[in-house]
Amino acid sequence: MRVPNTVLNYAAETALAKFRIVCYGATDGSVKQAAASTDLMIGVTEGFTYAAGDRADIVRSGPAEIEFGGPVTRGQPLTSDAVGRAIAAAPAAGVNARIIGYAEVSGVLGDIGSVYVGAEMIQG
Repeated sequence: MRVPNTVLNYAAETALAKFRIVCYGATDGSVKQAAASTDLMIGVTEGFTYAAGDRADIVRSGPAEIEFGGPVTRGQPLTSDAVGRAIAAAPAAGVNARIIGYAEVSGVLGDIGSVYVGAEMIQG
């Protein structure tokens, strides 16, 4: 059974690689590639790359494919590394981290895995 996802279209403020986490850009209706756990992450690019200025389809909720930036275990909350890849979120006690969702599968650096997109904030 296919679980539908929500895909919305935005202007790419910067170049966007495929299978990467994106956050809001500087202007309404724009996105850029996420670069830190503090970025306001909103979704994931899937199998397409976009140049700055392109219109980009972004998965905002539901299942999506994502590139892992390190070891990930299914069920872990995922945040962004410096280039928008998904890494395990592990904030220190009392520290907040924004996440894009939860890993559906385990993987390592460079793997294309599955995430259930649902952006939120967690605290260590």
